[in-house]
Amino acid sequence: MYSKELTKGTLQPIILTLINEKGRMYGYEITQEVKKMTSGKIDISEGALYPILHKLEAKKVLETEKVFIGKRVRKYYKVTKEGKKMVAVVTEEINDFIETLSLIFNPKPI
Repeated sequence: MYSKELTKGTLQPIILTLINEKGRMYGYEITQEVKKMTSGKIDISEGALYPILHKLEAKKVLETEKVFIGKRVRKYYKVTKEGKKMVAVVTEEINDFIETLSLIFNPKPI
């Protein structure tokens, strides 16, 4: 598992991109999907997840839908039209960042 220091700056783009790809997701589903996709290398705690979701919701990047499952209410998150623009921006930024890191950690021989 990667350290919190290493993943901290990437959680928001990861969460946003994943919700955008899946259409809508609820909190626990997001943590489990990220864990599955990364073979457990990225484990998002509830303490990290929900502040990010609430922040994105406050910025109108995400909207929520409440679904009753028996007596429980499940809150699904969905990317708004405005949020889709943000997904494109963060995806480009992350890909550029990965290329930049590669220049440092995988330099080409001269």
